[in-house]
Amino acid sequence: MGVDAVLYRQVRAGSDRRRPVYVSIEVVADPQDVLLDLLKRVRGSGRTPLLDRVDPVGELTVHADRVAQLVAELPCLAEMARAPAEVDHIRRLARLARRCGERRDVEIRFEGD
Repeated sequence: MGVDAVLYRQVRAGSDRRRPVYVSIEVVADPQDVLLDLLKRVRGSGRTPLLDRVDPVGELTVHADRVAQLVAELPCLAEMARAPAEVDHIRRLARLARRCGERRDVEIRFEGD
C-alpha cells in the first residue's frame, strides 16, 4: 500500500454547476512503499506538518500556492533516507514539486491505496 504523488493540470475551469477538470500529467509511483516508509519515520517530528497530513488510504491535495512548504519539508525526508531508492524517490518528488511551483494551473495529489 504505497502513496503515489501525482501532478495534475487543470484543463477546464469550473462553472457554477461544474467543478474544474484535471488530468494527470506526471506520476511518482510508490509500488514498493518507499514514500510511505519515509513518512512513517518523519511523522510527528514537528518538522513536516504538510507531509504529516498524507493519508496512506486517502488523498491529500497540495495546490501550487503550498508547494513551497512541500519543498521545504523534503530535506527532512532526505535526512531519514537509508537506501539509494529512497534518495531517488525524494529527488523525483522534488522535481515534481518544482514543476508544480512553475505554474498556477497544477496541483500535486498524494494518493494512497
